[in-house]
Amino acid sequence: MLDPVLSAAEKPPILEMRGISKSFGAVKALSDVSFNVREGEIHALVGENGAGKSTLMKVLSGVYPYGSYEGSILFDGQERHFRDINDSEKLGIIIIHQELALIPLMSIAENIFLANAPSKFGVIDRDERYVRTRELLSKVGLGSEVPETLITNLGVGKQQLVEIAKALSKDVRLLILDEPTASLNETDSAALLELLKEFRRNGITSIMISHKLNEITEVADRITVLRDGRTVGTLDCHEGAVDEDEIVRRMVDRDLESRYPARTPKIGDVIFEVENWSVYHPQHSHRQMVKNVSMKVRAGEVVGISGLMGAGRTEFAMSVFGRAYGRDITGTVKIHGKEADTSNVHRAIKAGLAYVTEDRKQLGLILAEDIRKNVSLAHLGGVSSSGVIDDIMEMRVAQEFRTRMRIRSHNVYQETGKLSGGNQQKVVLSKWLFTGPDILILDEPTRGIDVGAKYEIYSIINELADAGKAVIVISSEMPELIGTCDRIMVMHEGEFVGEVAGEEATQENIMRAIMRRKGR
Repeated sequence: MLDPVLSAAEKPPILEMRGISKSFGAVKALSDVSFNVREGEIHALVGENGAGKSTLMKVLSGVYPYGSYEGSILFDGQERHFRDINDSEKLGIIIIHQELALIPLMSIAENIFLANAPSKFGVIDRDERYVRTRELLSKVGLGSEVPETLITNLGVGKQQLVEIAKALSKDVRLLILDEPTASLNETDSAALLELLKEFRRNGITSIMISHKLNEITEVADRITVLRDGRTVGTLDCHEGAVDEDEIVRRMVDRDLESRYPARTPKIGDVIFEVENWSVYHPQHSHRQMVKNVSMKVRAGEVVGISGLMGAGRTEFAMSVFGRAYGRDITGTVKIHGKEADTSNVHRAIKAGLAYVTEDRKQLGLILAEDIRKNVSLAHLGGVSSSGVIDDIMEMRVAQEFRTRMRIRSHNVYQETGKLSGGNQQKVVLSKWLFTGPDILILDEPTRGIDVGAKYEIYSIINELADAGKAVIVISSEMPELIGTCDRIMVMHEGEFVGEVAGEEATQENIMRAIMRRKGR
């Protein structure tokens, strides 16, 4: 519910975008888009992947400079011509892109103050930078992190929070957040939403792009919907409760009877077992990240893993999949009742394991390559003859998966980086399905994709389970786990602390298991 005292309904626009059109070659990404943002409001921008949301914000921030688009931008009532992002930042327009802009081998403090470090007599004041970094980290919920920590040693969720702290270090008047909670779990997302409300109380205007409709309806003053590069309309949240189904209808121009497709489970015998699994941090050998955990998954079963950020979910999954994470790993993996060799990624794939990473852009795909090459990447032997890749065979395999997974593209030769997030995720899934796995571990499988594409991913998960695969879903969205899984295992501080059957799964039961353990 919005606080009526904080309503920006009567305030004048701080931003107006009029008749914005933007093309990339023959493709028109934006067509005569107009919308305005009132001073001191949280304005949500929603739409399916490819609707034009990020493109519009890149026009606003100067990533796409004046002259490369049609239309006009007014800020503080004056027309602005931004040549680059530095021009927009001078006016206090700060954008946090979905693709993080951090330097991995620099520290948190160095990243936050990369271009605006406090100094004395032209020399960086490291003590002042340290103090200010600690203050900013506390504001975004990273108070326990040390400013000298390298970005590469942080998970993707914490990196997102560092980006927000970096934005706060500047004189922000209009903050643009592109999928700010995509990498966060329920608890950390709630903290960030409270932070946005605090910004609103302090007079900071925010534009929030998100696919999480429950979060949008909680904090937004108004919601503008884009579809196919055009403005569909703007909903005013002060005129009554906003119906999520109405937002979905406007986004996809059709009804979704349910957010989660129905499935009748056909669960068979245990085909995947992990026993007494322990993992230590790769840099800090004294930190045990996974603590003697065990789990079993049956054929045709979808098992969820829930937990707060830092619970050890991704560390567990990556260490099981070819020991891609961690050191001093001990424990046993069994597949179809026999001990399996998963000591490296190649052997894990050969044993029947597949792992869909939470970070598809950096670790799951080669964005500069086409769909064809990405699909065959994990199983080149399947498209080779006498050690030489058969181009025709590779093309046919990619085309089969393009049809089967309903990948929306011009053809299999389209560059993967130019696909929408949902279609990129389908390419990642295709890559791993081509290896013929019996067990699939899906880490945040719908992160950063829209409701329509999510439904398609959920349908694919159901199809995999119906085909007798064992599916493990790691997700920070509890409604997603509840809507898709047969049972949910709860992880906290590297241990499984509870298990909830699908019919008993509620957010309250999951959080109760976590908090019961935290209170010990």
